[in-house]
Amino acid sequence: MKLYTKTGDKGQTSLIGGRVQKDHIRVEAYGTIDELNSFIGAAIVELHDNHVEDIREDLERIQHELFDLGADLSNVSKNLTEKLSEENIKELESKIDQYTDECPPLERFILPGGTRGAALLHIARTITRRAERLIVSLVAEHEMVPKHSLAYINRLSDYLFAAARAVNHRSGVNDIEYNRGRKVFTTAKVKKDENK
Repeated sequence: MKLYTKTGDKGQTSLIGGRVQKDHIRVEAYGTIDELNSFIGAAIVELHDNHVEDIREDLERIQHELFDLGADLSNVSKNLTEKLSEENIKELESKIDQYTDECPPLERFILPGGTRGAALLHIARTITRRAERLIVSLVAEHEMVPKHSLAYINRLSDYLFAAARAVNHRSGVNDIEYNRGRKVFTTAKVKKDENK
């Protein structure tokens, strides 16, 4: 089987259930998911130490889920059976809580960086936010989108932030606080503690 088909030589591509221009916002959305998946792959390569094995396993599972999301976004037929579920979102939430709890409390915004693995996770996080904006644009255009796509991608960006912090913490590398900003997280934490 040849890798090239020549069917896209005039600037169109096939979806499940139709064809569109290659610069269509739907193609931008699932193309950005593909870009995100590639950066997560690069992060996995960097996270080879035993102390981050659980994060590496998370990321490999997430890569499969991103393939599912890409397939769902490329489906414009009336028979969309969404591959992502509420369970995938809950799993991300559980991991976010776990990694947040093991790191020092945040007071200020932090700069992306630290270890190479954490820096790649921060890049993946920003690509996740771009994918989210594109899916929101699809919704604004009254295009069909998978039911759980926005919640999943929103939670994924939080997961990548928490995982990047955990990678740095486990590696003995401190997050670098943004030093021109005021403390932004302390008040929220105090209020949460008062509500216990």
